[in-house]
Amino acid sequence: MTNLKTISGKALQELSETELQSVIENAEKALREKQTFKRKEVITQIKELAASIGVSVEILESEKKSVRKGAKVAAKYRNPNEPEKTWTGRGMMPKWLKEFLDAGRDRSEFEI
Repeated sequence: MTNLKTISGKALQELSETELQSVIENAEKALREKQTFKRKEVITQIKELAASIGVSVEILESEKKSVRKGAKVAAKYRNPNEPEKTWTGRGMMPKWLKEFLDAGRDRSEFEI
């Protein structure tokens, strides 16, 4: 196995940025290939084990899991003294709004 500090006999510190990027990309590709191969091996073993007890299994494989990112939420509140400071009403209440509310003001005053 290649020493982690050297690639093809060349120290990592001696590689250019381009060469290092290439090493990283090749390593990531090799890792994905190993993971895919391992996954196929495990699926085959599962099917063989199931068959050995007279059970059949169907393993559904999907493409990459989709990551659903929420849409940006419009601001609902604005600081009258500093209009660039806004709050959507989600998450922690900003200090500026908390200070106004603690001073006895109503949240509705700051609605956009």
